Amino acid sequence: MHSTGSGVPEAGAAPSGPPHASALAPHRGLLDLRGRTDTPPAPSSPFTLTYPANAVVVVSGLPGSGKSTLLRRAPAQATVIDPRAVHVACEAVMPDWLPYGLYRPWARWKHIRWLHRELRGDGPLLVHDCGSRPWVRRWMARAAGRRGRPLHLVLLDVGRAEALSGQESRGRRAPRRAFARHHRGLDRLLRRLSEAAAAGPPATAVSPAADEAAEVPAHRPPLPVPPCVAEAASVVLLGGPTRGLATWEFARLPRPADSGTPRLRSGT
Repeated sequence: MHSTGSGVPEAGAAPSGPPHASALAPHRGLLDLRGRTDTPPAPSSPFTLTYPANAVVVVSGLPGSGKSTLLRRAPAQATVIDPRAVHVACEAVMPDWLPYGLYRPWARWKHIRWLHRELRGDGPLLVHDCGSRPWVRRWMARAAGRRGRPLHLVLLDVGRAEALSGQESRGRRAPRRAFARHHRGLDRLLRRLSEAAAAGPPATAVSPAADEAAEVPAHRPPLPVPPCVAEAASVVLLGGPTRGLATWEFARLPRPADSGTPRLRSGT
């Protein structure tokens, strides 16, 4: 591992993001890249978050924080689960006069069914989630874990005012009560993560095994994932200055060796 001029290490092969983008492989631990005056130094140039081939990465933040914009940078190999896509698909087959609130349960059922199907797969998966409901994240972690897939969390911390401005820019506002509910839940989570990041690593911290080592800026050791998000293998915090710099990369799934004989799959 060696650092680039931005203080971020290179990790293996060149990423698929912007030219000269540094690579971070947050396989384990908490990494604070918000780039605020009260947080550790963060990249000031494009960087790539790299994950294992079978990773499930949950992207959370307030409505309008930039989750969909970040997910649009996903590589072609990754599947992106965005509830907005289900909303639009359901809306397209419903009469214009029917309020969305009346068929919202159906749309949510379709979203959960889609998510459950993809969690049972093998390829890289990016999930758009509000992040204010811990039980949803824990359910995803359990479902992914049954397939031996790690769950990672990327959390956008941009604040209430900036999120509302983002909603205005996209021309679509979240209902006031829903936004307030998401804000309360995320604010609690961010406070706990900020406390963990500010506390630094425990004095008795054990260095991770070589195959689990997280690639982080050389001047900053990886922090343990706090208990409030124990279901996640890693947590990356992005802020207003850094959310627009991040891109994605996933390792390639290994191809099964061709033995020349047919393979049988059981029906169970």
